Amino acid sequence: MKSIFRTCIVVLAVAFACSTWTFAADAAADYKAKCASCHGADGKGDTGPGKAMKVKDLASDEVQKLSDADLTGAIEKGKKPMPGYEGKLSKEQIDALVKYIRGMKK
Repeated sequence: MKSIFRTCIVVLAVAFACSTWTFAADAAADYKAKCASCHGADGKGDTGPGKAMKVKDLASDEVQKLSDADLTGAIEKGKKPMPGYEGKLSKEQIDALVKYIRGMKK
């Protein structure tokens, strides 16, 4: 009985680890596809379009202090000149992007 329980725990741990890797890869791919052209690979906004539009550094205290709801709203509805991604990204993808942005914290 104990060995079955231990086996189940190990299987669940491996499954969780794999799902976390998939989440991170998906969020990184979505960020690269939808955000990096302006915000840059590191989120600093030091790309040509980012500088022209004066986008915020996603790792800055100013952005990081925003609530998850505020970040979600900005991604969904857009924030001039950034387009909104509601209907183009799923709720799960947007939530993953918020977590990805949180990982940029200085």
